[in-house]
Amino acid sequence: MEKIEVLGATVDFFKSIEDGLTTYQFDTSKCGPPDPMVNAMAGLQLLDDNSQLIMINHKSPGGLFPKIGEEFSYVEEITEDGQAKVTFSKNSNVSNSTDFTQNTCNG
Repeated sequence: MEKIEVLGATVDFFKSIEDGLTTYQFDTSKCGPPDPMVNAMAGLQLLDDNSQLIMINHKSPGGLFPKIGEEFSYVEEITEDGQAKVTFSKNSNVSNSTDFTQNTCNG
């Protein structure tokens, strides 16, 4: 994995490519609001049909999901150490409907 610069990010992002799939990853498990939402929104802007974004966080980013639901799909799992791991992908044939300026969780 190589470290990359992501506009607006407040944590390190990493990128890897395997079998034609680009994976971006960041960890906000030690951050408080609004960092998880800010970094998720920054990272989601990187996605296309051949990429995914992995977010590691201390809990499920429930406030994020309604903001991105039309344009992105996600799979959530809990890691062995109790962290939330969310893998996002861009939905095919969907217009760019996400307002990336909405990067606060409001609670």
